[in-house]
Amino acid sequence: MNNTIKKIIQASIDVKAAILQDEHLINQLALCVNDIVAAFQNGNKVLFCGNGGSAADAQHLAAEFSGRFYTDRDALPAEALHVNTSYLTAVANDYSYDVVYSRIIKGIGKKGDVLVGLSTSGNSGNIVKAFEMAKEKGMITIGFTGETGGKMKPLSDYLLNVPSTDTPRIQESHILLGHIICQLVEEQYFNTNG
Repeated sequence: MNNTIKKIIQASIDVKAAILQDEHLINQLALCVNDIVAAFQNGNKVLFCGNGGSAADAQHLAAEFSGRFYTDRDALPAEALHVNTSYLTAVANDYSYDVVYSRIIKGIGKKGDVLVGLSTSGNSGNIVKAFEMAKEKGMITIGFTGETGGKMKPLSDYLLNVPSTDTPRIQESHILLGHIICQLVEEQYFNTNG
């Protein structure tokens, strides 16, 4: 069992090492930070969506903005779109689970807002539809995906496609990338040095 544990830890390290060497992904990350800071400065909000473990990660990252990350500071307007279970279950029941995110984006999304979608495959139907609606609304889209980017790739202004096809390793890296964004946005927006 100890060897299996070590193999899993090494697999996670290997994915993160590949990210560290991916200059395009690092550049995309920096551009995401700049656009999120600009969105907050312009009075816009950042919305997050995902399914399953990615929904938990979306909620986690939204809370880093609306709560705090490193510094004691004002809340930033960020929200995970799945936390209203009455809305989510009503729309899934009355319409389709595929439209739970696109419907709310149509209702509350504004030009200049940012939509962050997390999907390890990049093919989650409800995230794809949300990105399509976000594009119609003039929102900025940031896709957190696995290696290929899936159907989200052409819909993402910024694609953070983790170089892996292993769901747990992708999700671990999504939190790493999300935490980097949260830290740098907080430092830039509030003019702190971390």
